[in-house]
Amino acid sequence: MNSPHVVRHKSLVEREDREKLHGHKGAVLWFTGLSASGKSTLSHMVEKRLYVMGASTYVFDGDNVRHGLCGDLGFSEKDRVENIRRIGEMVRLFVDAGIIALTAFISPFRADRQNVKTRMGDDRFVEIFVDCPLETCIARDPKGIYARALRGEIKDFTGISSPYEPPENADIVIRSDRESFDEAVSKILEFLKQKNLIFQE
Repeated sequence: MNSPHVVRHKSLVEREDREKLHGHKGAVLWFTGLSASGKSTLSHMVEKRLYVMGASTYVFDGDNVRHGLCGDLGFSEKDRVENIRRIGEMVRLFVDAGIIALTAFISPFRADRQNVKTRMGDDRFVEIFVDCPLETCIARDPKGIYARALRGEIKDFTGISSPYEPPENADIVIRSDRESFDEAVSKILEFLKQKNLIFQE
């Protein structure tokens, strides 16, 4: 609950002013998918390409955020919902600053992703589904966490003991078991150009 004494202060610099300074629109590229699907790798590769183009960017990685902003949260359904809510509010501030924010979170529930999209606006939220078969993710398992989850050592693990709800109408779908990262990056940048979110190279 917000305090009744808290009021929103209007900035003297508007988002459009910041976007003009950056040379592109503020937006969030919301990568979602199972653990080990390639979200983090892909988001950082996209950021690198955007940076080379002169864009102002920042990647929010699931593990990194849980070390700080969401360090008090576990992995129950309630905590997962709160995790995405906090991230959504934080990212919204970056978008208002004219930054292209890239997020790499499993964000397993459709309702949570839709809530962020609603708060952000359809024209500022790009949902990118990194689609990868569970068997492939398990085979990759760079952190060894699927093996632990399958042994029952990790509770509420998405894809094993907790559900993942894939997007029904993602803006971009990347089949990371079939497409190379370079192909995926090019597909994402082309989409951003078509939507006039970034300038032409």
